[in-house]
Amino acid sequence: MKTTPAEKTCRSCGRRIEYRAKWAKNWDEVAYCSDACRRQKVSRSDEALEASILALLASRAATSTICPSDAARDVYQGDDEGWRDLMEPARRAARRLVARGEVDITQGGSVVDPSTAKGPIRIRRHRA
Repeated sequence: MKTTPAEKTCRSCGRRIEYRAKWAKNWDEVAYCSDACRRQKVSRSDEALEASILALLASRAATSTICPSDAARDVYQGDDEGWRDLMEPARRAARRLVARGEVDITQGGSVVDPSTAKGPIRIRRHRA
């Protein structure tokens, strides 16, 4: 009888890591979903985006949501459109926060799986 290993999320992008038979011997050591995530890891900018998401949510009503662009604009240190380059890192930061149980990602007011969500998302405080 085969048992399904515990579900994991990538330390870098926050997406669910799909189990692969080739990882059977070292599944407990697998931390990244791909070579790209292993190379990228979590930078200071990524940590700043996580902190910004949590701070923005804390400064708003308990039922409020934010857009990842709010965190990207908050962290970006310029007056031009450079914050747009932080949009995917902001989405990754939100997925990592979901994996830690701190926030939820929603689309159309419903909680969605962050690993498969496509298109515009909103971030809200986690609700039990």
